Order: sequence, then C-alpha cells, then structure tokens
Amino acid sequence: MSTARAAVLVGPNNVETWEVNVPEPAPAGVLVRVVVGGVCGSDAHIVTGDAGVMPFPIVLGHEGVGRIEKLGVDITTDYAGVPVEVGDVVYWAPIALCHRCYSCTILDNTPCENSRFFENADLPNWGSYADFAWLPPGMAFFRVPDHVEPEALAALGCALPTALRGFEQAGGLRYNQSVVVQGAGPVGLSAVLVASLSGAGEIIVIDGSEKRLETARSLGATATVSLAESSAEQRLNDIYALTGPSGPDVVVEAAGFLGAFPEGIDLVGLHGRYIVLGLWGAMGEIPVSPRLLTTKNVQITGATFPKPKHYYGTVQLVARCQDTVPLSSLVTHRFSIADAGAALEAIRTGTVIKAVIDPSL
Repeated sequence: MSTARAAVLVGPNNVETWEVNVPEPAPAGVLVRVVVGGVCGSDAHIVTGDAGVMPFPIVLGHEGVGRIEKLGVDITTDYAGVPVEVGDVVYWAPIALCHRCYSCTILDNTPCENSRFFENADLPNWGSYADFAWLPPGMAFFRVPDHVEPEALAALGCALPTALRGFEQAGGLRYNQSVVVQGAGPVGLSAVLVASLSGAGEIIVIDGSEKRLETARSLGATATVSLAESSAEQRLNDIYALTGPSGPDVVVEAAGFLGAFPEGIDLVGLHGRYIVLGLWGAMGEIPVSPRLLTTKNVQITGATFPKPKHYYGTVQLVARCQDTVPLSSLVTHRFSIADAGAALEAIRTGTVIKAVIDPSL
C-alpha cells in the first residue's frame, strides 16, 4: 500500500505532517486526489481548542475540491445522478451521515445523531489537508463542471453552503429587502454574494479590515461600515439612515465574535430576521436585551452543517457566476501540507481573505 502526506492535529495547537496509507475506495466510495483544501476559520477554533475537545488525532480540513483517483465498483454517478469517471473534479459534503436515524429519515436534517465529522488519522480519511481524501459510502459528492475553476469553488469553501442554508432556514430573501452583514470573512462574503444574487436592495457590510470591505463591495455590497472608525451607536445610526426608520429586514452574523450578537439584535429592524452563522466556534455567554425581540417582533435563526443539497447548490451557483464575480481572486494565499500551521496562523491573524492548502506545493 502506498503512502501520502496529511496534516494531522495530534493535540491542541499541535499540527504534524504524517505519512498515511492511501486506501482503496470502498465499493460504494471514492478515492479523491485533493486539488485544493480550503482553510476555514472554524479550523483555527478546532486547533486552539476553542471549539471543544476533538477526537485526536484527526486529519484537518473540511473544504475539499479534488480529482477522482479511483471509483468504487458500485459508483457510476455522483449524488445528483451525474455520471462520473476517473479524472473528474468533485466537491464533497464532509459530514458522514448515518442515513438511518430520526434526523436523517424523518427530519431530513443535518447533522444527525450519529454524524461523524472526523475520522481517526490512522484510518481511511476524508480530511482535505492531505494528498488524498477517502470518501466513505453515503458521503455526498458532486461533479464539478469542466469550466469551473477549483479556486473559484474553494474561495468560499463551506461558507457558501452555510450561507445558503442560513437564508433558507430564515425563509429566504424577497426582492429589494435590506440586508446587513456583520463580518466580511468567507461566511460574510458568501452572505453578500447570495443577497446580491437574490435581488436584495441595500447590502451593508460591517468589518474592521478595509481590504475585506473592498472585497465585499466587489461581490455586491452597496455600502460598508468600518468597525475601526465607528462606535456601535454610529453604526446603528448610519445603517438606519440607509435602510429607513424601520431598519434592516435581515441581519446576518458572520463575525464569529460574541460581541457581535447583542449588536446584531440592536441592528435588526421591525419584524426583521437575525441569522446567526459565525458563532459556531465562539463559545461563551454575553448579555442581551430580550425585550427587543418582543418589541421589534424579531425572528432569530441559527444555521450550521449544511445539507448535501447546499453543497450541490454551491457548485451550481459558482458555475453560473464565476466569470462575472471575482471568486478565484479571493484565494490570496496558498500553503503546502507541511505549512498547515502557518496557514492556520494566517487565518487567526486575519492577514488573508482566503487561504488554501495546495498539495502540489
């Protein structure tokens, strides 16, 4: 059996490069050679331990775009029924679902009671900070159209499926509604893109980085507000001046910072909706004013762990808009598997728009 490289988290803040076995695909599985693996902000929370204790050792990475190396004998199509063959590029939903529990069967929802997000690094693995990813039976994957650039898909990684799920759970967007996005990392930028393509009116983005705000404008933001140059009161006044006295119809939390939550509740307008997407890794508590939820008739929804259909939707969306929206240019930094630690540090310090692991380096 041959071996290949993988970036393995063996303990908090301890990432090593391992030589791991390259397994044969299961009869209903696929072996994929990773082309790019996106570096997600949640990876940084996982590495530091902020997101809780992980089942060490684990291969990092859950944003994979790869080329089919070997097909299981029972596989002829992807999970949308599209024929696949060796050499095709695919994008996978990185949660191993059981497909036989209440959440899977009755609720049709993710994650399920028996979901596996990681596999032990000594076993066949679907982590994308690696040369190869082993997709087990039941793990949905989708063929990427030939004209789609892998970087365009990796640019928004799991963030775009997350944004699609968040808007869906909150009831979608109606034409000309106003949207405020807290944070212009990949999740926030994905929310901007989805809002723009959905026909939103005002799309206002809050962030502390001018570079990120500039990127948000390139994806459809109609206005931006600098955290560095404003107080919470100023931001509220500026945003309501743009949206009108009833305030924003939708506020999206994509900051991943606890302090954003009470401010988001302040910002959301009458009869508005607050979609919480970025606080998955920010464990803790913070005071809020529950009265505002009643007096403004606010709906709050949270969303995480997108369904396979949201990964499929991401492929279709990117295929449609990559030539008109500068998605590939969002990938500002590439790192080798051996430099995964540096990639994670770049994410933590906010020095990148989007970093990827490139196994060819």
